[in-house]
Amino acid sequence: MDSRNDSINRKKSSAALLSVTSNTALVLLKLTVGIMIGSVSVISEAIHSGVDLLAAVIALFAVRTSGKPADPEHPFGHGKVENISGTVEALLIFLAAGWIIFEAAKKLTNPEPLEEVGWGVAVMIISSGANLLVSGMLFKVGRETDSVALQADAWHLRTDVYTSAGVMAGLAIIWIGKLVVPGINLDWVDPVAAIGVALLIIKAAYKLTVESARDLMDVSLPKDEEAGIRKLIAAFAPAVRGFHRLRTRKSGSHRFVEFHMIVDPSMSIDESHRIADMITCSIKQKYPDTTVNIHIEPCNCNFEVEGKCDCLLSAEDKEAIKVKRS
Repeated sequence: MDSRNDSINRKKSSAALLSVTSNTALVLLKLTVGIMIGSVSVISEAIHSGVDLLAAVIALFAVRTSGKPADPEHPFGHGKVENISGTVEALLIFLAAGWIIFEAAKKLTNPEPLEEVGWGVAVMIISSGANLLVSGMLFKVGRETDSVALQADAWHLRTDVYTSAGVMAGLAIIWIGKLVVPGINLDWVDPVAAIGVALLIIKAAYKLTVESARDLMDVSLPKDEEAGIRKLIAAFAPAVRGFHRLRTRKSGSHRFVEFHMIVDPSMSIDESHRIADMITCSIKQKYPDTTVNIHIEPCNCNFEVEGKCDCLLSAEDKEAIKVKRS
């Protein structure tokens, strides 16, 4: 198990480090070209990539910290670091979007002619291609390792792909316009494109905030995962007469599952624990990196008499047993 966790942590760290390297190069490239041609939309993209870089650094710290084993001060592990990381990353995007809108609004009221627009188009093409490749890799590793931080970082970069394409389209309009109809002033397109970038960023930031922050409140696992866990427990009927008080939560990529398992009171302690161990293995096999805590309770009712068993306290639990028996 330790070797598996080490392999996962190395994979996550490598992906986060690649994101840091890629974003560093793009920030320098966009900022240089943006200042050179006087484009607020390209400079706004540099700021966006700067936020992406900060987010990537946070993600790198988060995946390395979350991989640490539990200790006396953190008995449930360090998985929540990834959720905190994702939330902070999302809030950073809101700040970047506000700055972009402020700067673009100033330039919209006083548009300035752009120089060498072709350089801006070129850097946006490079940016879109690089972020498309890196975000795809981050999504892949993030889903394989169930890393909240990497998936948040991937959304950062995927948003950058769309915004770079929008800026590129705006610059292309200005570039082509100057070549085809030199007398028309299209410099206002640049700040408008920057505002469009900011609006897309805000939309992505809201989604990231919701997805990253939910696990900080110890929200239950998704309904499909809880349904899967119920089916796994119900598969051990009739040895398991019922179960209730199912509680689930998630911390980073680590899941926590606990419930009360009801068995025949004449069942030996060894047998009840053997069944509990089998259920635990079954849950961990389907949902790796899960901590399962089972409390065993006796049931004195006649399980064969339909609707007479008071042990099945939950209607959902009772339905799960019925499904198994049918």
